[in-house]
Amino acid sequence: MTSIDYVSLESADPSTSEEFYNAAFGLGDQVRAQSSDAATSGFRGFTLSLIVSQPSTVSSLIDSAVAAGATALKPVSKSLWGVGGVVQSPDGSIWKVATSAKKDDGPQTRQIDQIVLLLAAEDVSASKQFYVDHGLAVGKSFGKYIEFSTPSSPIGLGLYARRALAKDAGVAPEGSGSHRIVIGSDAGPFTDPDGFAWEAATGA
Repeated sequence: MTSIDYVSLESADPSTSEEFYNAAFGLGDQVRAQSSDAATSGFRGFTLSLIVSQPSTVSSLIDSAVAAGATALKPVSKSLWGVGGVVQSPDGSIWKVATSAKKDDGPQTRQIDQIVLLLAAEDVSASKQFYVDHGLAVGKSFGKYIEFSTPSSPIGLGLYARRALAKDAGVAPEGSGSHRIVIGSDAGPFTDPDGFAWEAATGA
């Protein structure tokens, strides 16, 4: 079963980026930063979702992200599916914090239950088939959204139509240049149809 061990987000100042990830969300080495000055503009074609257990945890993480220098793209709000908010970190990466719970059922925590990487696909069906051919199993499929089954993976993976993912993130769908992300996995190395680079997982 394919496992995503970490993602490396490319930044002009990796040490500052890692300080942000830890101050905002308390992330360990599952989300790393590495140096890059590759040209990039607009939407980079991915988001990182932090799935938590209750609304107060969503608010706590979003508040700490903004305090650490993030820009709010979508304030914390309720919807049909739960509660969530979206921020953009100083290095340009987009983070969504969400829960399916409508009410708190315990004391506020900062516990993150799951990290999910969502990749924008120009052709969802073609990208889905590419990943199936590389050993990933489809868990859920809803037309423009694909969720892969990665039960043993520290980081989950999904595909979303580009415009739909940008809308969910609260940004315009246009973008060009580097995605500024490398995915570390036992399935790599390869580059997918949308230009996302995977590498063989290495230690911290």
